[in-house]
Amino acid sequence: MVFEYLDSMSLTVLAEDSVLYESPYWGQHGVSFLIEACRNNIKKNVLVDVGQNHDALLHNMGLLNTSPDIIDAIVITHCHYDHTLGIVDMLKAIGKKDLPVIAHPDLFRLNFIDKPYLRHVGVMQVDSPEKIEANGGILFLTDRPLQIMPGLITTGEVKRETDFEEVGIALKTIINDVIVVDDMMDDISLIASFKEREIVIVTGCSHAGIVNIVKQSIETSGLEKIKAIIGGLHLVEAPMDRIKKTVTALSEFDISLISAGHCTGFNAQVELYNLFKEKFLPLQTGMKFDF
Repeated sequence: MVFEYLDSMSLTVLAEDSVLYESPYWGQHGVSFLIEACRNNIKKNVLVDVGQNHDALLHNMGLLNTSPDIIDAIVITHCHYDHTLGIVDMLKAIGKKDLPVIAHPDLFRLNFIDKPYLRHVGVMQVDSPEKIEANGGILFLTDRPLQIMPGLITTGEVKRETDFEEVGIALKTIINDVIVVDDMMDDISLIASFKEREIVIVTGCSHAGIVNIVKQSIETSGLEKIKAIIGGLHLVEAPMDRIKKTVTALSEFDISLISAGHCTGFNAQVELYNLFKEKFLPLQTGMKFDF
């Protein structure tokens, strides 16, 4: 794939587990990012995930003077409720027809945990495919990289290459009446490329493994310099051995900035800060990045 370039991009954190110091934003367990991508005088606004609390999301958008009707597409990084609950509510707020909703084909499967008790944690019935389409969404479900505009593309299904990365939580699904481990193959990320031959990687939870995601982003874009990695790394329950291996592996790439939060976990944030110093920032609601 020939990868083209954005002229500029901004990313605003609309939802995250924590908030900026002395800010009026509302936090929630989940993430949502608003990306404004510009190329050749064409501007598109892409919403990446919707968190799990629509009222809190709209509250923060109001404080940021951001109206839902500016959104041109929605990217869903994976099935979990803290990234998907309220897709239909957001489509209603946007009020458009045939709005692209981009995700992996496995997004709507049963996805559950059985400890401490049986609970579905995937897309809820209130956000079913039928309800998404009835409220103006048009589903673009693919396991391949999908170009949203030149310079902005999804990773598609991420190849699992490392021997130390894992999903990070004991998830299961049912296939042909058989209960099996769910490897979260629907976990996708977003890649933006720039004329300086750099990329920005935007993740939801990195269930595919952030090192795997970085490798695939470099392979997909053909660009090795990483301007920023922004999102969740799902190391919150990882043993220190895996955290150290992950951070060490990331240090071997040319990365200018990592801003990680949500499911990343305190131990991983400490390790990232210790190694990357000023190149690391904890992710918080209300942050804005300009590229």
